Amino acid sequence: MDNETKNKIKEEFGNLLKNFTKDLGNHISKDGEWTVKGFIDIFKNIYTISNDTKIVSKILELHIFPHFLKFAQDNNYHLELATFQNWYPDMTFISKKDKSIKFAVDLKTTYVDEEYPSFCNGFTLGSHGEYFIDRKSTKNIQYPYDEYMGHYCLGIIYSRNLLPRDEETKIYKLEELQNIPSVANHFIFFAEEKWKIASDKSGSGNTANIGSIQKIDDILSGNGIFAKAGEKYFDDYWANFGKIEIKDKTGKYKKMSSFEEYLEYRGLPKELYNPKAPKRKEV
Repeated sequence: MDNETKNKIKEEFGNLLKNFTKDLGNHISKDGEWTVKGFIDIFKNIYTISNDTKIVSKILELHIFPHFLKFAQDNNYHLELATFQNWYPDMTFISKKDKSIKFAVDLKTTYVDEEYPSFCNGFTLGSHGEYFIDRKSTKNIQYPYDEYMGHYCLGIIYSRNLLPRDEETKIYKLEELQNIPSVANHFIFFAEEKWKIASDKSGSGNTANIGSIQKIDDILSGNGIFAKAGEKYFDDYWANFGKIEIKDKTGKYKKMSSFEEYLEYRGLPKELYNPKAPKRKEV
């Protein structure tokens, strides 16, 4: 398959995914409030959901998953989930007409920063470890990285409703359903190629994860650090992240840790750097 055909298929899938996100809010919220209120037992007791972001994220994933199945069916794709929990990606979409056409879609959730509401808490965009470096590797990935025509993030940004501690553990009766407060509201959905919303910083602690940008408008417009440079330089930067050593201002060697440093090291035009959004503390 030639590159022109691949790019056309990729663009078509990306547009389908973006259009799909436009209606997701109607399936999970009413008047901006999350329609999931808690867990119910056989005695019709409803236990409210914790504000814990891991719990909220997992329930959100379960809540919208049936719509992914319909999206795949409507667009003639098979939906394949990751074999193991820590594998990339969360979902693989495989064309029913041509099994060589695969797209990686990771589902990510994060919340609006209460102090700086034009920013979110950010999220990770997959590993820059073995499968990212060796594009034929099958370690911790559903299919080798190179077999995917595109790598997408489908994201949910929500506002947290921080409930008092006694509300987090309260038990309601079924007839009180409408009185239960939602722990999440004002959802924003987006779909974008992950390189377009990537930052040049690691996403989490000591793990080899690519971090996202955090300014919400930039996420929604795909205006990440690599937006001007392109996917090729995103790939090379992250494949070498933490490996290349450069001299600092004092003449000592240090690990390359920014895209600006990368461009200088490679002798590339500094115009390829897309000025990143100000940090939240600078706003």
